[in-house]
Amino acid sequence: MVGGGLAGCEAAHHLAARGVRVQLLEMKPRARTPAHSVDELGELVCSNSLGNDRPTTAAGLLKAELRMAGSLVMGCADACTVPAGGALAVDRTQFARRITEAIRTSEMIEVLEAEVDAVPEGPAVIVATGPMTAPPLSVDLLGALGGDGDGLHYWDAISPIVEAESVDPGASFSANRWDRGESPEGDYVNCPMDEDGYAGFVQALLEAEKVPLTDFEEPRYYEGCLPIEVLAERGRNTLAFGPLKPAGLKDPRTGSRPYAVLQLRHEDRQGEALNLVGCQTRMTRPEQKRVFRAIPALRQARFLRYGQIHRNTFVDGPSLLDAFMESRAREGLFVTGQLCGVEGYLESTAAGLLTALAVARKLEGGDPLEMPPATTACGGLMRHVQGHFGAPFQPSGINWALVQMPPRRKGQRKHEQREEAFRQGSDAFGAWMDDENIRLI
Repeated sequence: MVGGGLAGCEAAHHLAARGVRVQLLEMKPRARTPAHSVDELGELVCSNSLGNDRPTTAAGLLKAELRMAGSLVMGCADACTVPAGGALAVDRTQFARRITEAIRTSEMIEVLEAEVDAVPEGPAVIVATGPMTAPPLSVDLLGALGGDGDGLHYWDAISPIVEAESVDPGASFSANRWDRGESPEGDYVNCPMDEDGYAGFVQALLEAEKVPLTDFEEPRYYEGCLPIEVLAERGRNTLAFGPLKPAGLKDPRTGSRPYAVLQLRHEDRQGEALNLVGCQTRMTRPEQKRVFRAIPALRQARFLRYGQIHRNTFVDGPSLLDAFMESRAREGLFVTGQLCGVEGYLESTAAGLLTALAVARKLEGGDPLEMPPATTACGGLMRHVQGHFGAPFQPSGINWALVQMPPRRKGQRKHEQREEAFRQGSDAFGAWMDDENIRLI
């Protein structure tokens, strides 16, 4: 196993629980990528949110399936939650510590601290080094997979984090959209803007100095995680109808809906750090201070982490990978997690889990594992990696377009259809586990 992120730890955990000895090669603490900041395994490098947890969402279905399968990552996440409305967000420090403890205390897992420049040899090798795989390993991996060129890539960005006490309580308010959430006082801190303030904020974004890219290629951004300044370039009101939309929010000071709202989400259980939701950026640090402090509630904001941009790498799954992310060119070589073309923390976790189940079956000498049904979230992700959906291959998080939905009946509302799809997918995943004799661990 190469890589101690979410996919690697999930896969190692499931293999060990099934009696397979695992050597986990992880470069930390010897080295880190620019996006990493701690030495623990399973570090969340971007947001601390693991996405929506409602049963009307595809992300909620994926979480349900992972819980059914006894996912290590889901178990740790559920134990480290912080308020986030209908989303599942975690205290990232506690979360990483729990995963690290589970892996390092396993008698079946040997953690080797080493930088890996070439794909190891062995009857079963899983590469789960994530979207910031070092260039030497990327080149060697692509050769082992039978690919050419430098593979596919895109640019990704992360949002700033500010100290909670530095947010002006007189210019902000706590609330959830449409009053949905766990705490009555509101899980999010909301920073409202009037029309003039919003226009000034957008103009500041457009004029801000950006960190130059270090690659000669034109940047190709992942559409699900665009820098806020790129969104601003698409039109004056793009942000107001996107990450800064005020829908479902009412400012208690005015009794009306603001023109735009920047939401802040808790990063830790103590509520000392807040993430600027939807504000991933490649502005320089001084410009981040200037631009975000233009928002009234953030005029005195103290930054605990600045946003940044980095290159993410993934392989062309449809042409290079077979079922359960196994190489078409080299038997026993698997590529999983974000590197195989899924996007998101729990999508990577699911890929790692499914790969581990396939590897365990392969090492046992049993019949190959059957793919989960198309009505499940896990089955939809696997079909995406194998190119079943026809569009040019790009990383994707889970969404209903990847899941086979039940037909919408006459008069049935969209949320009712999605609730039915959630039940259908959950039942199908449980039946698949039974049919494939996948025992809980």
